[in-house]
Amino acid sequence: MNILVCIKQVPDSNKVEVDPVTGVLKRNGVESKMNPYDLYALETALRIREKTGGSITAITMGPGQATGIIREAFAMGVDNGVLISDRKFGGADVLATSYTLSQGIKQSGEFDLILCGKQTTDGDTAQVGPEVAEWLGIPSLSNVSRIVEQKESSLVVEMDMTHDIEVAEIQYPCLLAVDKDIFIPRLPSYVKKQETKDREIKVITLADLEDKEEKNYGLNGSPTQVQRIFPPQVNNHREVWNGEGKELAEQLFHKLNELKFA
Repeated sequence: MNILVCIKQVPDSNKVEVDPVTGVLKRNGVESKMNPYDLYALETALRIREKTGGSITAITMGPGQATGIIREAFAMGVDNGVLISDRKFGGADVLATSYTLSQGIKQSGEFDLILCGKQTTDGDTAQVGPEVAEWLGIPSLSNVSRIVEQKESSLVVEMDMTHDIEVAEIQYPCLLAVDKDIFIPRLPSYVKKQETKDREIKVITLADLEDKEEKNYGLNGSPTQVQRIFPPQVNNHREVWNGEGKELAEQLFHKLNELKFA
């Protein structure tokens, strides 16, 4: 079985600056890590491969530094890595991102199963996975919390739908967006890290894609535009009161009234 895992590099801090002109995050020079939900997708791929055999490819979209998370995926046991990188892809919303990923996937081979994390910790939309499946014309399921059964031509999975657990069978080729705790992700192996430190990572640019029309990518290909984005203000104001319980309760009541919470 050929498995593809979509991974993403996200900021390793909540202290991220925003470009006042484009309204997107300034990622250059910011400490980054692999999106935590993607670790669950990688572990799912590794567990499936242990039963079925085959190969696993990790694909990511981003600047050159994003190769760091592909190297991390190699150290976990992934076989191949693909980086989709071009300045013309910058500033993409979920639609343009999913389209770019789908174009990159088409250039990377044929896959029976595509896995991704349910969402990312920076965008948090949970839309990219299903949209990639739509662009590729394959079925998809989200919020996958358990692999019930692996069959020759399909998977039976459970989906955590908040109030219900749904069970569905999906035919290959397909895409699954997995939830956290589907499996406990393994730690990267130092031995594998050393063995794969020189492993080639395929780089795909706009010139390599089937659709080379610039207007379909990045900010130009994004139908949604950010009107305003700003980091939350930190409020360190506090008051300390001393006194008996009845006195403090009355003081608290008046304070809540003053703040219009009561």
